[in-house]
Amino acid sequence: MTSVNIQDDSTRTDVLILGAGFSGLAAAAMISRAGGFEYLILEQADDVGGTWRENTYPGCACDIPSPLYSFSFRQNPDWRHLFAPQNEILDYLRDTSAELRITERIRFGTTVTGADWDEEDGSWVVHAAGGSVFRARFLVSAMGVLHHANYPSLPGIEDFQGPVFHSAHWDHSVDLDGKRVAVVGTGASAIQFVPAIVDRTSQLAVFQRTAPWIVPKFNRAFGEDEREEMRRNPIKRWYRRARLFWIHEKRARGFVSDASKMGPTRELAEAHRAKQIRDHELRKKLTPDYAIGCKRLLISSDYYPALAKPHVDVVTTGIEEVRAHSILATDGSEYDADVLIFGTGFDAQNSLTRVPIHGRDGAALGSQWASGPEAYLGTTVSGFPNLFLLCGPNTGLGHNSQVFMIEAQVRYMIRCLRYAGRDGLLEVRRDAQERFNRFLQGRLSSTVWQAGGCKSWYQDPVTGRNTLLWPRSTLSYWFRTRFIRRSDYQRKRRPAFAGSTASIS
Repeated sequence: MTSVNIQDDSTRTDVLILGAGFSGLAAAAMISRAGGFEYLILEQADDVGGTWRENTYPGCACDIPSPLYSFSFRQNPDWRHLFAPQNEILDYLRDTSAELRITERIRFGTTVTGADWDEEDGSWVVHAAGGSVFRARFLVSAMGVLHHANYPSLPGIEDFQGPVFHSAHWDHSVDLDGKRVAVVGTGASAIQFVPAIVDRTSQLAVFQRTAPWIVPKFNRAFGEDEREEMRRNPIKRWYRRARLFWIHEKRARGFVSDASKMGPTRELAEAHRAKQIRDHELRKKLTPDYAIGCKRLLISSDYYPALAKPHVDVVTTGIEEVRAHSILATDGSEYDADVLIFGTGFDAQNSLTRVPIHGRDGAALGSQWASGPEAYLGTTVSGFPNLFLLCGPNTGLGHNSQVFMIEAQVRYMIRCLRYAGRDGLLEVRRDAQERFNRFLQGRLSSTVWQAGGCKSWYQDPVTGRNTLLWPRSTLSYWFRTRFIRRSDYQRKRRPAFAGSTASIS
């Protein structure tokens, strides 16, 4: 195996992984278990965790149960909550990285500025800020989708005199006690931080473009006796995980093929809203005008009560302009504000091209995606040999744990590494990629995400194509990635690969 000298400006390794979040750590762990390949992770921050390191807003937590939103190969008996808060998930990722000795193979504080395929050498050349250069036989993009905050363009925002920040970059130095706060956005982050800050504010204005569908959050604590039992009994850990998986997996049909199956969920959401919002006018504002599931289905038991408080205004008329100490709505109403917080989500559509990646003949990855990102099985791209995208196009989920999909992708990637071998270049055929994406878009056209009467961040803003979600069950993706269809790939021999003999220190 090729070893790595992380002090060398021309470091060589077998596999270079960009990012140390869930997908990057999964790739590292499974490569280590598979054997035969050395790897190095480049991480721009000084810690692992990805989105769970970056998002520290009040109330931040996962909306998938903890035993399911974790690695199958490192199940954690010590979860303290069914829906783990941010700090608990981050601790889990730190512990995983340390226990599996991944941390020592991470180059922290390394910001990747670009990656280029070197045809002559048969390797990827990755450049980092400061001038460092890395070469690898295989390149793995594990930089995540929910990473780059989406800031809306609001007229007059530069005139606002108070603090302005996004939930993904929460400014903990800002004291919200007794302040008049304006929140823009009502997505998955906002429904968590609004209840967490509402009682600290003297006035809270929540600007809502579209009302989300919300079901109750049936959270609970795991007591010490239960945690001890899970430590002692791995079979029970597996059973708990499997039970949660099937509870979520059976919801797939309502999203992808039979909207009538969403009926019980819709009834639950409507009863939840009616029970918690007594005021008729407020309830009307909070009632979605699209099919349940079309946008991300949210869970919360404290969001509606927060909005019903007397010092809270829900504004649905849009923003005309931002002024020095207030926000003017399109209906002429004006709301005083000392602090402005964006809960407007992430730029998921462009996440994979933030770092320029150039394949054969210098072609940019983004230039191939004029109608939105696409790949083969969301993982490989024609014209980009030995490149693997984790959490790539159309591998996202609307009903189950993303970690399950990540692990399926990584196992598929390792099968590809083995098929390529010590001297191989592996590239998906253009016709195979196009055939696969015709299948995807055909399946997606009848899903609730496309036919449910809404526009969402799942869709390319220009073409309207859904480029983020998998249109079938997670098991179907797992099955499709259990083997490599060799006829869909070109495999060639590559030039000899000479690596450093130094080791990581």
